[in-house]
Amino acid sequence: MFADFPLSAEQESALEAHLEMLLRWNQKLNLTAIRNREEAIERHYCESLFLGMHLPPGAWKIADVGSGAGFPGFPVAVLRPDCQVTLIESHQRKAVFLRESSRKQPNIRVLAKRAEEVTEPFDRVISRAVSYRDLASFLQNLAPAADLLTGGEAPPAGIGFVWEAGIPLPWGKQRFLRTGVAVSRETAK
Repeated sequence: MFADFPLSAEQESALEAHLEMLLRWNQKLNLTAIRNREEAIERHYCESLFLGMHLPPGAWKIADVGSGAGFPGFPVAVLRPDCQVTLIESHQRKAVFLRESSRKQPNIRVLAKRAEEVTEPFDRVISRAVSYRDLASFLQNLAPAADLLTGGEAPPAGIGFVWEAGIPLPWGKQRFLRTGVAVSRETAK
């Protein structure tokens, strides 16, 4: 199922369990618009694992902003057990799903609040399908580095980050991994 990624049988099992729970819960609770198993694997899991493979080495403290059903944070945490991943989700029912689905992942915790309300610092922010406009108000306050799964639109100037060229995702068109580093406030003056 995840042959393109260096996963152990235990890691594959954790991702499969998450997928099965997602498909069950998604019938009653709108966690994601994608309901097809194969499309969910490609768009949610593979894209998230791709992001995880491109994170630099290190035991990072990572914030997944707007985690929704756990993407990209859950697969990143499974792939990178050396990292601590906080899934930040303001919708309470989605946060309940996140807590339930991540019970067996010791490197995941869930914060049921808006990212703007989070005051603790992180090493990196990851996110999938959250608009640049929404990220702009808090991104620089959360972490000095960001890794975003986005569409074709390049990040705008003025959100306090210098962005590398986007890395095209192997699946579909106009999907990119964008990595940026915060511009220090002193440098920006």
